[in-house]
Amino acid sequence: MKELLDFYLLAFTSLFSMINPFSVMPVFVKYTSGYNLERTKRLARKGTLAAMIAMFIFALTGQMIFKFFNISLDSLRVVGGILFFINGFDMLQAKPVRTKDENEAIEDDEDVGVTPLGIPLLCGPGTITAVILMNQGASGLQMKGVLYFAIISTSLVVFLMLFGSKWILSKLGEAGTKVLFRIMGLIVMVIAVEYFFTGLRNLLRIA
Repeated sequence: MKELLDFYLLAFTSLFSMINPFSVMPVFVKYTSGYNLERTKRLARKGTLAAMIAMFIFALTGQMIFKFFNISLDSLRVVGGILFFINGFDMLQAKPVRTKDENEAIEDDEDVGVTPLGIPLLCGPGTITAVILMNQGASGLQMKGVLYFAIISTSLVVFLMLFGSKWILSKLGEAGTKVLFRIMGLIVMVIAVEYFFTGLRNLLRIA
């Protein structure tokens, strides 16, 4: 039981840190400027649902992708560690998320909910890599079930944060948001180092 709980906490922390809803909330507020509560809720639901489905797809198909491209898990750990470290460093600098659609009028909730909000803002390359790595490292049905539960629970938390993003940002203020950015960045960088050196150690051992 303790092993499953530890794995859940690792999975939830990793996914939440990689999604980093604190960096997405300012963009979401921009998208929903002038929206009523129902329309805001609908867009938050579509975005998080699209991200959750994408995470499930990559978790379930990760093994096939590995076999097709003849990629080892440790190679992905090394590359994923580098990718996570870069993302974490950007968060540590409190860099905001930007998209090419930032200055364009938002007219279609359906399009915005799936992309860019769901993919790639919520479920980007870092999140996809984390899901594949954790699914490959999960031994047995119980541990995989814990991972899938972590995906669902993380998505639920992200949905609630997006829906309440205007209120949350107003309470945090610019300084508070930057502090949380940096905390999330530090967590991601620690995860990155763990992934990188685990993969590198295993690769050197095989060689």
